Amino acid sequence: MKPIYIAAYRQSKFGKLLAVTQEQMIAAAVSGVCAEIGITPELIDSGSIAAACNFSLHQQGLMAGLLAGVPGMAAKPIEAVENACASGGQAVLSGIYKLQAGIGETAIAVGLEKMRDNEGRADGKRVGEALGYFSDLDEREGKTFVFPHIFAEIMQLYMHHWSVSEAELAAIAVQEYANARHNPYAQMQKAELTLAQATTIGGNNRYLVEGLPLKTYDCSQITDGYAALILATEEGLMRLGVDKHSCVQIAGWGQAVDPLQHEQRHVLEPAGAYRAMQTAYAMAGVAAADIQAAEIHDCFTVMGALGTEILGKAKPGKGAAYWANGNAAPSGDCGINTSGGLIAKGHPVGATGIAMIGWAAWQLLNKVPAELQVRNAKHAATFNIGGPVCASVCTVLRGPQ
Repeated sequence: MKPIYIAAYRQSKFGKLLAVTQEQMIAAAVSGVCAEIGITPELIDSGSIAAACNFSLHQQGLMAGLLAGVPGMAAKPIEAVENACASGGQAVLSGIYKLQAGIGETAIAVGLEKMRDNEGRADGKRVGEALGYFSDLDEREGKTFVFPHIFAEIMQLYMHHWSVSEAELAAIAVQEYANARHNPYAQMQKAELTLAQATTIGGNNRYLVEGLPLKTYDCSQITDGYAALILATEEGLMRLGVDKHSCVQIAGWGQAVDPLQHEQRHVLEPAGAYRAMQTAYAMAGVAAADIQAAEIHDCFTVMGALGTEILGKAKPGKGAAYWANGNAAPSGDCGINTSGGLIAKGHPVGATGIAMIGWAAWQLLNKVPAELQVRNAKHAATFNIGGPVCASVCTVLRGPQ
């Protein structure tokens, strides 16, 4: 296969984008990422775009048409992709697949979500309903906020099955809030969180579902944001005027989907997620021990634990302890979610998978703030999920050679 490189990455600050439209977000994503390497969109051969709530929150389909409306992007092979919260990662894979198929030498992947209103307010019930469409219909009955409720059940199962405490899982959020304070793109950049705050019920912190352990600080954010990557083959890099020796390579990737039906999937050891991660490792010719930095899909703290296990950095049931012991800190065994993760950086659903890859690439390029920089990182990995641990997109990145 052709080597695939990240020629450029750009993202917005995550959080509240106020009175900006989806069309404006897409235009800003394209112009911004092109400006990173001093090109115009005419040099991009194909595109893919990811968003999850465009229908439910904005009554807008055909997002590919909005991407084609950016000057220089018309009349090119472009498609919108959707794989729930893994849509961003899927958009990157879509670009890779086209490059491997010989459909041009350069591709752009754009992801976005506008989840708050023009004053920055979040209608939690409306957003919860929109995201709930990505679950099995039979699992929604009796759940006001579908995904928090589903993951509260997963959290309870994880804690009971592996004898894990709420405090061990809360340690994941504490580390991520600490990371976000140094990330200028993070939604919760100005927030502090102690373990006592994360485990004490009161103030902003409450149990979201009666009788289940999920608390406010265990949850990711409702977020506006966009992100974009330009992918290129070696020939594409030459056309763009970018030196491949200064670029991160997407050395491996994997994608798999577990059944949506609850009774057909094993949420504590999801077969598709493990398969996607191992496929990416095998393609890159590396093992989990070779990964020094990673960005994983911690929509809730229990997924931070599970994601660490799927990465291969901890055995099943030991992911939370890995964080609680400091191993996931920027100076630890493997810097995981040094961006702040979905919990503190933010979770603009369609942009999330792209932002994971972009931040991981920045780690390998020594472009993140010094407090978050993993020293001497040569390889990084990402794990993006969609639905209740169903769709999985994994990548392995190799630093400049």
